[in-house]
Amino acid sequence: MGKRFLRSIRLLAECMQAFEHCSTLNVRQFGLTHSQFDIIATLGNTAGMSCRELGEKTLITKGTLTGVLDRLEQKGLIQRERNGEDRRQLFIKLSPAGEAVFDDVFPQVVANGERRFTAYSEQDFVALEKELVKLKTSLTQHIGKK
Repeated sequence: MGKRFLRSIRLLAECMQAFEHCSTLNVRQFGLTHSQFDIIATLGNTAGMSCRELGEKTLITKGTLTGVLDRLEQKGLIQRERNGEDRRQLFIKLSPAGEAVFDDVFPQVVANGERRFTAYSEQDFVALEKELVKLKTSLTQHIGKK
């Protein structure tokens, strides 16, 4: 097999970069960064969540998350609340303005992303997801091993 896997990994990375590029261009037209939209999309249709939970669901690092939350709060799109039981823990939720942005922007961004996959049949998605799960399993079972 040699280094054959490198070509596949590169192709996978290029696909992800291309999708993120298209998605970022789409989201920017609404005045949001990709990370800001990610947070709004994650908080949408929820009562909110802790910073830790938000970081885990968005895969945004803690250092980056704080700055993105600051900017969303300045825009009036989120609210931060202290947990009554543990004042150290912040609870983040969409403000009414943030809910309105979610209701308006989320369906448009999803529709734009969906257009990127019009050539895919249900069988194509099943096959792709099967291979991606297989790859993820292979990669995660070797974490920490040399």
